[in-house]
Amino acid sequence: MNATAEIFPVTLPNTEAAQYNLFTGELEPLRTDEIPESGWLFDPDFGIVLPQDVAGREIVIADGVSLAFPTTAGLQTGRLVLRKPAVSVGAAAEVAATSNGGVFIFPNGGKRYPAAEPWVAQTEDAAQLILSGFGIYLSKKSERLQIKIQGKVKYEFPFFRISEVVVASRGVSLSSDLLKEFCEHGIRLTFVESSGRPYAMLSSPVLMATVASRREQLLAYNDERGLELARLIVRGKVRNQRHLLLYFGKYLKSSAPERYATLAKIAPRLRAFELQIRRVEGACVEDCGEKLRGLEGVAGRLYWEGVKAIVENKVEFAGRIHQGASDPFNSLLNYGYGILYAHVWGAVVNAGLEPFAGYLHVDRPGKPSLVLDMVEEFRQPVVDRTVIAFTNLAQPVGMNDGMLDEGTKKALSQKILERLAAREPFRGQQYQIRSIIQMQARALVSFLRGKGVYRPFSFRW
Repeated sequence: MNATAEIFPVTLPNTEAAQYNLFTGELEPLRTDEIPESGWLFDPDFGIVLPQDVAGREIVIADGVSLAFPTTAGLQTGRLVLRKPAVSVGAAAEVAATSNGGVFIFPNGGKRYPAAEPWVAQTEDAAQLILSGFGIYLSKKSERLQIKIQGKVKYEFPFFRISEVVVASRGVSLSSDLLKEFCEHGIRLTFVESSGRPYAMLSSPVLMATVASRREQLLAYNDERGLELARLIVRGKVRNQRHLLLYFGKYLKSSAPERYATLAKIAPRLRAFELQIRRVEGACVEDCGEKLRGLEGVAGRLYWEGVKAIVENKVEFAGRIHQGASDPFNSLLNYGYGILYAHVWGAVVNAGLEPFAGYLHVDRPGKPSLVLDMVEEFRQPVVDRTVIAFTNLAQPVGMNDGMLDEGTKKALSQKILERLAAREPFRGQQYQIRSIIQMQARALVSFLRGKGVYRPFSFRW
């Protein structure tokens, strides 16, 4: 399946180290006291901006299309090598071969090249693959997942390169042989509603951890471990809410001082809530769960006031609506959270924990309380940050009957998945956020079994 690589000219930006202002889309110098953002950023006007050092890196330039760069010795001045498209963090599978009539269109007026097929994933690590659209059929071919669209083979992905397949629409079918292969390779199969919320997930029972973890998980609800986890969940969420407001506030400080002033007032109040949450005492979650949820709710209202100040010149946002939202901003948030739920749910299952036995969220039939608990520390760094940037950069948002249209879902899901693949400092090293989610699920098991501590993930702003 090896194809001859095409060569095409690309103009590399000749700039000092810089980052894109999330409000204007313009380059501005990096603050010297910050860790530079890893990876790369889209420029809404020109398509893409490559990092200055591209040697040995793989960079996605469109849904299902990426650039794989050789080492420094192999680079040709001003010219890059186009290899087969890779799905580094997931993509809508049918987009690359159909949206542009089977050709790739490169930024800055670049030349077009025919799209050969089928495509093979060449990712550095396992990917999440998202499928959306009628007429898609999934089957097994040797050690590969084969994707047919309207009866024609479009893609083939090696099983060892895939961690999860997400079916995000009706009209997708698959073979029973493929289901067995998914189970044997530990590949999750997730089905999500149009809102992005998962309604079914298939995983192999042989992948579960020992029953000891679940026993300790259930026992912890009635002792100090459950209360400590509930405190940490709320503290981690409020801290990340404060960090996100500060992150966007630095862009507003000079361009919109009145909106920055709003954020500057809210941030210390959120810090005060962090300290108050830390002082909540009791013997178990039942003693003070209501108090913790109350503090979380008040802090949340402050946080969304800050978010409103950030996006008010781009979109109408009256407040947070969790279910049944028909406005674009809340719809973007809800869809993004659905993608995040699927990732966290998979991590919880892989760690051998019971998704429906949490600590902070109230137990209800069909409610994955532990998944919702673990989602809290990742809402702001993964979804809120992405949706706010998506809005401030005036990305088009289409609505049909109060729901996001397919084009918007695909665009947002790609951004969310790119964010999940971004690296953040954690435990003294740099990890992809999706890897941090897996690590946190395993850390939770260690904590419950008395073999380690649990600290909620906090992103740098």
